[in-house]
Amino acid sequence: MRRPVFVLGSPRSGTTLLYHMLLSAGGFAVYRSEGKVFDLIAPRCGNLRQVGNKRKMLDLWFQTRMFSVSGVDAKQFETKILAECNSAGDFLRIFMEQIARDQNVDRWAECTPEHVLYMPWIKQEIPDALFVHIIRDGRDVALSLKKQRWVRPFPWDENKELLVAGAYWEWIVGKGRHFGRSLGSDYVELRYEDLLSDPQLTLQKLGRFIGHDLDYDRIQRVAIGSVSEPNTSFESEHQEGGFRPVGRWRNSFSNDELAAFEKMIGPFLTELQYPLTCSEHGTRNLSGLKTMRTIYRLCWDSKRSMKINTPLGQILMRSDPAEL
Repeated sequence: MRRPVFVLGSPRSGTTLLYHMLLSAGGFAVYRSEGKVFDLIAPRCGNLRQVGNKRKMLDLWFQTRMFSVSGVDAKQFETKILAECNSAGDFLRIFMEQIARDQNVDRWAECTPEHVLYMPWIKQEIPDALFVHIIRDGRDVALSLKKQRWVRPFPWDENKELLVAGAYWEWIVGKGRHFGRSLGSDYVELRYEDLLSDPQLTLQKLGRFIGHDLDYDRIQRVAIGSVSEPNTSFESEHQEGGFRPVGRWRNSFSNDELAAFEKMIGPFLTELQYPLTCSEHGTRNLSGLKTMRTIYRLCWDSKRSMKINTPLGQILMRSDPAEL
């Protein structure tokens, strides 16, 4: 198999669109689901060198949509996992390579946005992996996260959903950039806005990075999934006949919301070269915003660490497989 590609980033940043572009380009196994192996499945199952934990992971996996949409033969997959799998990386690689062989292609890509938080783990277990981190303006991302209730604020912050979503975007993108720097030439960042405004040039650059022909004309003809049907939470745009995913925030934030948002994460927006628009007038107390941001970051850091490193994390991760 040629080198696998991981498309990742903050949820609602265009990961699905970019992933479906790769699939539409040809040569990749077509798998229409997030894998969720590292962020959700493997942390529940413990050391996969133990046969009992392998069986636990298989039992969980066979109940999920991730398996049901794959077309993989369950018995063949189970046999290979029990014989060859010693890690989460082995599990995902064996699964995706089986899909690729069934489809007579020699490459696979995976798209679980939250895998951006687990790049060092993935790289350790799948050494030839390439990582594409897609980044989008945090103001547009926060609007979409809020609409889908992706990030739940604490009960006392229910009226601050946009701010909490913005803090989450800053945290997860910052983590991804931090981890990405340790991966050297196997990591690249791509802007969602560039993908929409100049897709041919953006895909040419990406194609050179992953070593694959990403012919834009072919991608448009094949048009798998989000390439032809945008994955948007703003259905009114379909009804009005115009998909406008860039700059929605300009007409959606109140003046006070935008001022507070840019006050809280403005330095990170500026670092990523997203221009700020608000003056100092009307912003909330800076110390209060910093305190809120710090509390949520500590919570998310602790949750990630506990999920990976502690038995308690495995207990807390257990839930109804139907939710997957």
